[in-house]
Amino acid sequence: MRDKVLLFINGDAPKSLPNPENYGLIACTDGAFHYLKRMSFPLDKLDFISGDFDSHSGSDEDMYEEKFILTLDQDKTDFHKALEIIQEKGFSEIDVFGGSGGEQDHFLGNLTVAYTFKEHMDLKFYDEYSVYYFIPKSFKVEGVKNKMISLYPFPSAENITTKGLNWPLENGSLSITSRIGTRNFAVEDEISIEYESGDVLFFAGIKEIEYPAIY
Repeated sequence: MRDKVLLFINGDAPKSLPNPENYGLIACTDGAFHYLKRMSFPLDKLDFISGDFDSHSGSDEDMYEEKFILTLDQDKTDFHKALEIIQEKGFSEIDVFGGSGGEQDHFLGNLTVAYTFKEHMDLKFYDEYSVYYFIPKSFKVEGVKNKMISLYPFPSAENITTKGLNWPLENGSLSITSRIGTRNFAVEDEISIEYESGDVLFFAGIKEIEYPAIY
């Protein structure tokens, strides 16, 4: 895992922090720096802190100033600019914490940024509820039995076939304007998803559910 990147961005702070020893590069945006400091994350492990530093308050933060990378382009989000830096450093597999919560336009913006980079980077978001990421057109995942599974079209996906879900699809279609595939759950330890065109944002719940959640 040492070729993976751990990136913190400025959504809701994670409830628990991953082990930094599992990553080859660790970074955060300037807004995320504040919650990492509150959570006693080992800040010396950070390889860089990027952003426009509009929330920089000085004081003890100044001791990490050599890690600052100033990114002033207001046409891109801090998340987008952090990914550009990571890409320049030669990394392509990134675990992202702090991508959801907070202001929901930020969350939607983060998904759009991830979509922009999906052909060049393997981005996975983690929050207290789920792990979510864009999946290729032929996809399998293990260890998900009894966990909530959602397939969200971005904005549409055609000829989808799934195996291992309680409500399977057989050459089905999903679209944000008609039918979405949220709140399903896995009945097998391994599930597979195949689709022909479009894009799918995959969500897997962190916890197992005791009963089917029907909405």
